[in-house]
Amino acid sequence: MRPMQPVRGTQDLLPEAARRHRRVSETARAAAELYGFAEMATPIFEFTEVFARPIGEHTDIVAKEMYTFSDRGGEEVTLRPENTAGVVRAVLSNGLVQSVPLKFFYSGPMFRYERPQKGRFRQFHQIGVELIGVAQPQADIEVIASGRRILDALGIGDRVVLELNTLGDVESRAAYREALVSYFSARASELSADSQRRLERNPLRIFDSKEETDQRVAGDAPAFADYLNAESRRFFDRVRAGLDRLGLIYRLNPRLVRGLDYYTHTAFEFVTADLGAQGTVMGGGRYDGLVEMMGGPALPGIGWAAGIERLAMLIAEPPPLPRPIAVVPIGEAAEGAALTLAELLRNNGCSVDLGYSGNVARRMRRANNVNARVAVLIGEEEIARNVVALRDLDSGEQTEVPMDPSLSELRARLQAFYG
Repeated sequence: MRPMQPVRGTQDLLPEAARRHRRVSETARAAAELYGFAEMATPIFEFTEVFARPIGEHTDIVAKEMYTFSDRGGEEVTLRPENTAGVVRAVLSNGLVQSVPLKFFYSGPMFRYERPQKGRFRQFHQIGVELIGVAQPQADIEVIASGRRILDALGIGDRVVLELNTLGDVESRAAYREALVSYFSARASELSADSQRRLERNPLRIFDSKEETDQRVAGDAPAFADYLNAESRRFFDRVRAGLDRLGLIYRLNPRLVRGLDYYTHTAFEFVTADLGAQGTVMGGGRYDGLVEMMGGPALPGIGWAAGIERLAMLIAEPPPLPRPIAVVPIGEAAEGAALTLAELLRNNGCSVDLGYSGNVARRMRRANNVNARVAVLIGEEEIARNVVALRDLDSGEQTEVPMDPSLSELRARLQAFYG
C-alpha cells in the first residue's frame, strides 16, 4: 500500500514552516494590540447562510469554492472561506451591538476549493482585523495604519505598496453601476462567459477578472471618480489626508474594487512584486452594509485580512529555537535519575532533550541531531559521587559538576554555555 498523501491544496506545517507562521501571527497580534484590537476566534464552520447571504449566491466563492456539506443532523454548514461574516455573526449572536465600537483581531484557517498556486492553498490561514461601529474616516486610517505597522514589524514594509481607492457611498455606487452596465452591455460579446454573468449580477466584479479579454475591455470602462458625489469625495479626501499626516505612502488605483454590494467608500490592498502575478498580501475595505444585511442594525465596519502563507514566504528566517540541553543516562540504572534531572532543569526554564533509548553513543548522536549545546551525562558512578558530567558539544571538553538540591552550580555552569 502506497503511503498516504495530504489532500491536494493542503500542506503539513512542519517545524520550520510552523515557526514562520508563528512569527507572522505573533507579530501581527502584538502590533494589533497597540491599536486596541482584542483577539477573538469564531468557529471554523458556520451555517451556510452566514457566508452565502453576504458574499452572494452567484459569486465564485459561494458557487464554486465553498466547502459546504450537511451534517448528521441535516443542517447545512460551511467551512469558513473568510472571517468577516463570521465576526459579524458573532457580534450579533452575542448581543455586542450595544458595545460599539468593537475592535477585533483574529488568526486561523480558512477553506476554499480553488486551484492551488504559489502561496495559495485550499486550507490556508489568515490574520485580520475588524473595526465595527465607527462611521468616521479615522477608522479607515487606523485600520490601514495597523496593517502597515504589521508589515513593517515583519520586515517587509519596503517590499509592499499600499494601493487605495474609493467605492463611494450607496448613491455613488448605484450611479456607477448603471454606467458600467451601459458600457459593458455594449461590449458584452467581447467578455468571457463568467464576466457576462457578472454583468447581470454585479458588473464591478468584471474588474477582478484575470481573463486578458476582460481586462482589455475593463481598461476603457468609465472611471468611478466621475460618479462620486460630494459627500463621497469629502470622505475620501479625509482618509487621504489622515494617511498623509501619518506619513503612509500610497498610490491611487481606480480599478481596485470590492465586488460585494455591502462594500462602500475605502478599498485598499498592500501588494508586492515578489510573489509573481498574485501580488496581494493584505486587502480590505469598508463594509457599511454588512451588519444590516445579516439581520442587525445599520452599523458601519471596516477591516482587512492577510494570508499568513504569503507573508511567511516574504519574511526573513525567524531566529532559531534555543539549542537544548541533552540529558544522557549511562546505563539502565541511571534512567530514573536522568528523568528526574531533566524535569528539574525544565522547572528552571531549560529546554531539555532526554535520550530515550540505546547506548551512550546512540544517545549522543541523538544529542547532535537535535543540535544540543551541551550534554549532561549521568551514570551509576556519577550518582554514587553526587556529580554529573558536563560535555561541551561544540568543543568536546568535559568536566564534572557537583550536584546539590538547588542545582545552583549546575545551573550556573549551564548558564555560561548560553551567554
